[in-house]
Amino acid sequence: MSDETIHHEVPVYPPSAEFSANAHVKSMEDYRALYERSINDPEGFWAEQADRVTWFEPWQQLREWDYHTADIKWFLGGKTNACYNCIDRHVESGHGDETGLIWEGNDPSESRHFTYAELHAEVQKAANALKSLGIGKGDRVCIYMQMIPELAIAMLACARIGAVHSIVFGAFTADSLVTRINDSACKAIITQDTGVRGTKQDIPMKANADKALPKTPSVETILVVRRTGAEVEMTEGRDHWWHETLAAVDPVCAPE
Repeated sequence: MSDETIHHEVPVYPPSAEFSANAHVKSMEDYRALYERSINDPEGFWAEQADRVTWFEPWQQLREWDYHTADIKWFLGGKTNACYNCIDRHVESGHGDETGLIWEGNDPSESRHFTYAELHAEVQKAANALKSLGIGKGDRVCIYMQMIPELAIAMLACARIGAVHSIVFGAFTADSLVTRINDSACKAIITQDTGVRGTKQDIPMKANADKALPKTPSVETILVVRRTGAEVEMTEGRDHWWHETLAAVDPVCAPE
């Protein structure tokens, strides 16, 4: 069989001139120039990229590394917050009413849009909810959820208070969950009652988390999002509903 027989030309759809004009990288030539600069002048390139981030305290040294010990540090002396850069700065610059998150559910008719201001409000409450459960800077939090809005909110809430989030794929079993929780010694799990995927309407998310607990001694608490409304076992003092916990905390939480 010749190459001509098996070759199928791949159609190319160029972007409109208007789209290209408003893009951060407007052409392949621009991309190649950026790439070449990152290789030939990494100090200048990354210092320029760092200027796009809001810093609470400016960095003093771009990088420090030892490839033999895999000890690599960036932007030494600087202080920033990923959550602030994802949300707060857009609200503060007057873009709070613009869409910050679009969620499409399992059912094609299920869709939600969140403005930056709405995300800002929800993330602050979620951050304070985590703090009320004893989660703080450096603590690890396992996020075991499907692709629902609360996953992004939980992730940003962790970043806001300096906690480390570990996202575990929502289709993993309890055994897979055990391995990932123990690898990072997670102090808390954020999950949902049950999951939905395709025609499956009762994926046992909370039940899987419960099964993992006897083998995950670091876990102290579980925060549960009510996604489907299915009844799940809730252990008093350990398990907490997301909506109830968020409703009970201060709505303001400054980034740390």
